[in-house]
Amino acid sequence: MASAAVDHTGIPHAETKISENMLAEENQIANSIKASESNLQSSPEEHIPAEESLSQGKSTGTEALDKGYLKYGCSHYRRRCRIRAPCCNEIFDCRHCHNEAKNNICIDQKFRHDVPRHLIEKVICSLCNTEQEVQQVCTNCGVCMGRYYCAICKLFDDDTSKEQYHCYGCGICRIGGSKNFFHCDKCGCCYSVLLKSSHPCVERAMHQDCPVCFEYLFDSRNDVIAMPCGHTIHKTCLVEMQEHYKYACPICSKSVCDMSKVWEKFDLEIAATPMPPYYENKMVWILCNDCGRNSEVKYHVIAQKCPNCKSYNTRQTRGLDR
Repeated sequence: MASAAVDHTGIPHAETKISENMLAEENQIANSIKASESNLQSSPEEHIPAEESLSQGKSTGTEALDKGYLKYGCSHYRRRCRIRAPCCNEIFDCRHCHNEAKNNICIDQKFRHDVPRHLIEKVICSLCNTEQEVQQVCTNCGVCMGRYYCAICKLFDDDTSKEQYHCYGCGICRIGGSKNFFHCDKCGCCYSVLLKSSHPCVERAMHQDCPVCFEYLFDSRNDVIAMPCGHTIHKTCLVEMQEHYKYACPICSKSVCDMSKVWEKFDLEIAATPMPPYYENKMVWILCNDCGRNSEVKYHVIAQKCPNCKSYNTRQTRGLDR
């Protein structure tokens, strides 16, 4: 921060000898200047430059609010306060720090717990260590403890590039900007506006664990996406599934992407692999995981094709006819 420079001008000394009357007149002028300075300065005998006054904690207004900006916090949030957990009365940098510590594998399972975020009542300023009621500005040093502040979730965060917003439908704060998301009342969660008219509603879709890593999805800090079937999953978990050639929803087994090119390869492979005469005309019943249709089709050792949607994402429900 730039500080204003202060110039101090002195009275020039005359090189020639002056009379006593002139000396008395100059003394009178000098005394009047000192008197006027004493009215403007609280300590006329000592002037403290602007940068020194800031270093001595005498900053006010915006300077006080911004003191320590982005210099405090934890791996989860940049902020200038800590919380006192109402559940165990201990101090942590944030609720995630509390939850990680209290759900550690070293903790006895009966003592593991999460902090109830909405019940947090006390915060501790990171600059002056004053414990106080939850509020955005410290009552002691006047510092802003978080540029983004939610009084409902008791959330402080200096990094506003996340575009935090409070969703009243979800009852919690989310990131990404309120203009980019909408709340679906049936699904009970927020989705991208790009899915507003196209996503299949699944009741309380995000109020469950990720089917891959088993982390609770509703308040997860990792990106969550909705698959074509409507079920939700961590984005990174879905990518990892596809890296292992798994292209079906772990919950309902519907395809998670366009598989038409793969089905064409299945057609070629089946055409190149004729069945022995004994199995050539054997029929089986299948259930298509993509369209949900039950069908009777010819058995093949590689796969069975759904006659309705042409998908090979099927399962055999009844055995071979004898």
